[in-house]
Amino acid sequence: MKTLKKIPISTAIALVSFGIGTLLFLSYMITSNRELVLIGFFYTYLAVILNSFVLLYLIYQLFAKTNKEDTVIRILILISNIPIAYFYFIIVENKFNSLQPF
Repeated sequence: MKTLKKIPISTAIALVSFGIGTLLFLSYMITSNRELVLIGFFYTYLAVILNSFVLLYLIYQLFAKTNKEDTVIRILILISNIPIAYFYFIIVENKFNSLQPF
């Protein structure tokens, strides 16, 4: 029987951040519920803080560890959420501004 490879905590945080962000984005796109925009901005703020701490730790590990290739890959996985979040933001902003006021 195969054993599952353990996912590093930095990769897990990046995947969870992506998953929750995508869930919020899709929920807003389907429902156009204005409260989801506020929840999404609050979530994005918290995710930026958490991911920044993880990124700083990975940068520290980059200089302290001998296995730099794995650390660089983890950093790239973590920062890959930035363009995705920006793309979501642009779409939500355009849709939010095009909706009729209350």
